Amino acid sequence: MLVEDNPEYREVVRIALEDHPNICLASQFGTAEIAIRTLVGADARSRPDVILLDLRLPGIDGLAALKKILSNIPESKVIILTQSDKPQDVVRAITLGAAGYLLKTVTLDEITEGILAVVRGDATIDKSVAKYLLDALRSNRQAADNEILTQRELEVLGLLAQGLVKKEIANQLGIRYATVDTHIAHIYEKLGVSNAPGAVHQAHQLGLLTQEG
Repeated sequence: MLVEDNPEYREVVRIALEDHPNICLASQFGTAEIAIRTLVGADARSRPDVILLDLRLPGIDGLAALKKILSNIPESKVIILTQSDKPQDVVRAITLGAAGYLLKTVTLDEITEGILAVVRGDATIDKSVAKYLLDALRSNRQAADNEILTQRELEVLGLLAQGLVKKEIANQLGIRYATVDTHIAHIYEKLGVSNAPGAVHQAHQLGLLTQEG
């Protein structure tokens, strides 16, 4: 299925898919509303294996349509085919479950290759937007790493990195020595280390001390 509001581009894609021996364009629509109604009303055998979906559509946009499609027909694979190279669109589409993200600047061969790839269970990502996903993954990893330690443990770790001993940390934070001792034990356990230098090194590796100093 092709969901694309530009009739000229829709026709170009239709011709390309018609000429491919292993791909059949079952239907095409100019709006997501009509496409979704058709999908929901169809029996399982007539639902498409792959849906090419534009993002900038009249009425329901592609991201909203993607969510509705996959909630109703999770077995179909959706490839976003769009002009948008905005990082937030790329990340949002993949997060919502798109099997691929291609820009309209790709060749028709790349579109057919992408369709066959997702049918095989692979993903297809435009090379020019793949870096956005990598950046997002790195950001998510950073956020996840920062959640390893509690805020208080991060404070204790930062003071350890400055070379303070347990008594000095207790005085600076206004907490008991035994509490500091417990926090440090938890830090060592969570970071998989056995001493302060190891904790500081591991924290730098994980990026936990990039702002703490």
